[in-house]
Amino acid sequence: RGDVLLAGLLALASGARAAWLGRLDPRQFLGSWYILAVASGEKDFAVESALRNIEGVLVTLTPESNLRVLSSRHRLDSCHLHTVELLKQNSGWVFGNPSLGVLEYRVLGTDFRDYAVVFTQLEFEDEAFNTVELYSRSELASQEAMRRFSKWSKSLGFLSQQ
Repeated sequence: RGDVLLAGLLALASGARAAWLGRLDPRQFLGSWYILAVASGEKDFAVESALRNIEGVLVTLTPESNLRVLSSRHRLDSCHLHTVELLKQNSGWVFGNPSLGVLEYRVLGTDFRDYAVVFTQLEFEDEAFNTVELYSRSELASQEAMRRFSKWSKSLGFLSQQ
C-alpha cells in the first residue's frame, strides 16, 4: 500500500538532524517561508517549471488547530494570492482537505530555522499526484537544505526532470 511505502521511506530517509513535527512543538514551523524547489508528478510539470518564480508562503495555525497556508506567486502582470485551510488528520502532524484536492500535507523533515521539506498528495481534475517542496526561511537555500530536498525527492521516486 502507498501509505505503508511512504511511512517506510519516511523512516529510512529521515536523518538524525531532521526534526519530526509529531515530536516537537509545531508552532516552530509557523511563519514565513519561500518555496525554492519543487519535485512533482503532475502531468506537464517539467514543461511549466521553467516559467515558475519563487513563491512565498505564510503558515499559520487556526484556533481549531488547522493549518492556514497563504501562498503568493508572482505572475507576469500581477501577484496571485491563494489561501487554503488544511484540516488536522488523525495520524501525527498530518493535514489535508480532500474537498480542495489536498489529500495529505506533511512536513518530512525540518530544522525550523532554515529549511523544511514538505510532502503533498494532491488530486485535481481526476489527476492524482505527489509533490515535494523545499521551504526556506531565506531566498537562498543552504547546502544542507538542498541536500535534504534531493535526498527526500530521490527516496520518494522523483526523477531529476521532475
